[in-house]
Amino acid sequence: MGDFAVGARSGTEEPEEPAGHGESPQAATRSVHPSQPRSAQSERPAAEEESGRVTKGKKPRAFWKELPILIGIALLLALLIKTFLVQAFSIPSDSMQNTLQRGDRVLVDKLTPWFGSKPERGEVVVFHDPGGWLNEAPTPEPNPVQKVLSFIGLMPSAEEKDLIKRVIAVGGDTVECQGTGPVKVNGKALKEDSYVFPGATPCGDRPFGPIHVPKDRIWVMGDHRDDSLDSRYHQNLKGNGTVSVNEVVGRAFTIAWPINRWSTLPVPDTFDQPGINKAMAAAPAALGLAGAVPIVLWRRRRLTKERTPG
Repeated sequence: MGDFAVGARSGTEEPEEPAGHGESPQAATRSVHPSQPRSAQSERPAAEEESGRVTKGKKPRAFWKELPILIGIALLLALLIKTFLVQAFSIPSDSMQNTLQRGDRVLVDKLTPWFGSKPERGEVVVFHDPGGWLNEAPTPEPNPVQKVLSFIGLMPSAEEKDLIKRVIAVGGDTVECQGTGPVKVNGKALKEDSYVFPGATPCGDRPFGPIHVPKDRIWVMGDHRDDSLDSRYHQNLKGNGTVSVNEVVGRAFTIAWPINRWSTLPVPDTFDQPGINKAMAAAPAALGLAGAVPIVLWRRRRLTKERTPG
């Protein structure tokens, strides 16, 4: 029988008073935090339950409501990129063959001109019509969708009259091409086999020069010399065939479309040959010498005075 009396008390001892004497078992159970008033303990579960209902009531916004915001942000970014960074242009003619083919899409760097960078020899650049170069070319009327897409830079603009050519000479250079060539810049012959259309002569059918390119202007030519109405054909206009650097939109640096035509547009090595910058380098050297002479004379006079007895 003793095995069944585990934990029992003897009859001579007084029974132990249960916890929470005088209270119900539920009340004793609630008294787990005696430091808090009972009123706060009773209100806390209700507050937590109310908070839970508020949290559960917040639902994520539907995707179709977020879509207009996302589209607006994307269009704004596209507009900013087109205005300040990169813009796509379509090649409408064969004047730059074989470097560029009709229908190619090129990306043009518009950022560096904002920092004062000017076109350099050998670069392929896009520029606005200087005036009279595209009078013979009709401008197609774009539809509303094309206008919107061209405005934000997702497709080339059909309304803007832009041209794309290669820079042959820059401000301060002397450029010429006599007979069948070659083209010479500052007396140095250019080796143009890597980019001039096969079979075309360097001058095409328009020998020219020598021409001195004014400051902040460029002399441009197409790579297909027999099919390019470039600086050679506009010497009777303002600028004598040269283009102001202010008209330059930017440098074309890559062919982006079609995919099988993807490639970069580097500057040919012939424009890096020694001596081609001789005319440009002589001017800073001469200016430096002219500026140094007064300083040397002033310093010599000062030393002479210091050595002369008072």
